[in-house]
Amino acid sequence: MVGRKVVPYPTRGELMQSNSLAGKEIVWVDDPIEAFFLQVQGSGRVYLPESRETIRLAYADQNGRPYKSIGRYLVDKGEMELSQASAQNIKAWVQANPARKEELLNANPSYVFFREEKLPDPSKGPKGAQGIPLTPQRSITIDPQHVPLGAPVFLATTQPNSDRPLQRLVVAQDTGGAIRGVVRADYFWGFGDEAEDKAGSMKQRGMMWVLLPKGMNPPSGN
Repeated sequence: MVGRKVVPYPTRGELMQSNSLAGKEIVWVDDPIEAFFLQVQGSGRVYLPESRETIRLAYADQNGRPYKSIGRYLVDKGEMELSQASAQNIKAWVQANPARKEELLNANPSYVFFREEKLPDPSKGPKGAQGIPLTPQRSITIDPQHVPLGAPVFLATTQPNSDRPLQRLVVAQDTGGAIRGVVRADYFWGFGDEAEDKAGSMKQRGMMWVLLPKGMNPPSGN
């Protein structure tokens, strides 16, 4: 609040250049790029090798700034083709251009704040917008203006970088700042290197059928 007006928090770049977050750290990580993608995902896990403990960082809030894709930024700058803008290629670009890392990350003014959450069962997925753990390859993130949370959705798309079909019933269980539109979803692949590889290159076109009881009105705008 500034006076009686609600204003956004500073941009990511402004936060990084100031000391406003000092003393509020939950945990330090060894890779700023992985920390950035953790913010894009909205929640995740951090392994602490000293104690052999895994903690969950859950979404707490956001700075009120719009999300902007750093992959699109690299495309607009002529650094890569749109078809190359995957998480893996972005990480490789940063490794090849370390002096421009902050320039790239600060191209996205959005910043996500986390809170630590107990992880009693490491096999459970992160909690979605309904407060329920997501299920690998059965949960999707949607725009709740068009698809109601909790609705079953039949998804028809293809595997990453492939024409092999990916057709299955999933559940709309989460929301995200980058997920906007009627036929727009983020597919939860799960955990581990294979899931990360698939999630990083998943940008397939597809179709969605939202299954609703007869007589139920869809969300406004659908």
